[in-house]
Amino acid sequence: MPDTSQNTSRNTHEGHRHASHDHAGHEGHSHAGHSHASGVTDQRRIGIAFVLIAVFMVIEIVGGVLSGSLALLADAGHMVSDAAALAFSWIAIHYGKRPATLQLTYGYKRLEVLAAFVNGCALFVIAGWIVMEAIRRFAAPVPVVGKTMLIVAFAGLLANIAAFMVLHGGNRENLNMRGAWLHVLGDMLGSAAAIVAAVVILLSGWTPVDPLLSILVAVIILKSAWGIVKSSAHILLEGTPESLNPTDIKTDLEASVEQVQGVHHIHAWSITGERHMITLHVVPAPGVSARDAMIAVQQRLATRFNVEHATIQIEDAECAAEHGGTQDCEAQVREVPPTQPPHA
Repeated sequence: MPDTSQNTSRNTHEGHRHASHDHAGHEGHSHAGHSHASGVTDQRRIGIAFVLIAVFMVIEIVGGVLSGSLALLADAGHMVSDAAALAFSWIAIHYGKRPATLQLTYGYKRLEVLAAFVNGCALFVIAGWIVMEAIRRFAAPVPVVGKTMLIVAFAGLLANIAAFMVLHGGNRENLNMRGAWLHVLGDMLGSAAAIVAAVVILLSGWTPVDPLLSILVAVIILKSAWGIVKSSAHILLEGTPESLNPTDIKTDLEASVEQVQGVHHIHAWSITGERHMITLHVVPAPGVSARDAMIAVQQRLATRFNVEHATIQIEDAECAAEHGGTQDCEAQVREVPPTQPPHA
């Protein structure tokens, strides 16, 4: 048993050493290069959208006050949230490009997910305010100047369409970018609802259509907000990505990689919406070295599951067979003193 434990310790050490080397390579080339290029593009798009939304936000607030339209004020309130959300998103992408440190070994990428979560929560607050104000206006109707409302709403729709088109070309897999995109989409719907309400008021004088359509916009906003909050919270809670099923990964590796005898203890999570990580334990096939098994598994994970970074712990076949690949085997590895590094 002592010899087996020492082999297990050496194999485990070798597996972690090579995994760290490959991680550095991926970070320095494929991950960093791609993320940096797309990040700059997304940051520029969000910056342009912020200017468009912020400028027109002021116009719509003034127009809503002058016309007395809740639909306009609701859309303006949503634009306030959008301007803050876009600014937060821009800052998150900017800081997300900073390199990793000893204190933050994955860098600042999670700021993008945090920004998306905050933006989604802000949408809930805005929608709640719209509904409460609409209920109040049903009880005490407020006169609405339909012409002013129509002009401002139409101009707002044009501004939102411009911002929407700018963001539409961004990276839709990026949760932060998707949150900004949904914010502006909600603005477009709000402007469209205000236009419809203005036309109805001009043609019939029926002012309740203003708060009625405002509630409809609030419901649409809530639906978008729930999707963003749910997705970002799942990442922040280290949830398993939808595209990575541990059972499927185990079955595929054991069936497709001839250098592998067994796979267990699979954990998958995300750093951002498009960057996934995996840790797993691998038992090499008889006669296969730890290095060869690890490289084969890494290649399969990259080509089949689009995961370019995996931390792999290599286990001795005898130990895994004796303990069934449970924590008992891990405990045995931990009890063995680490191999002393060679002297320089």
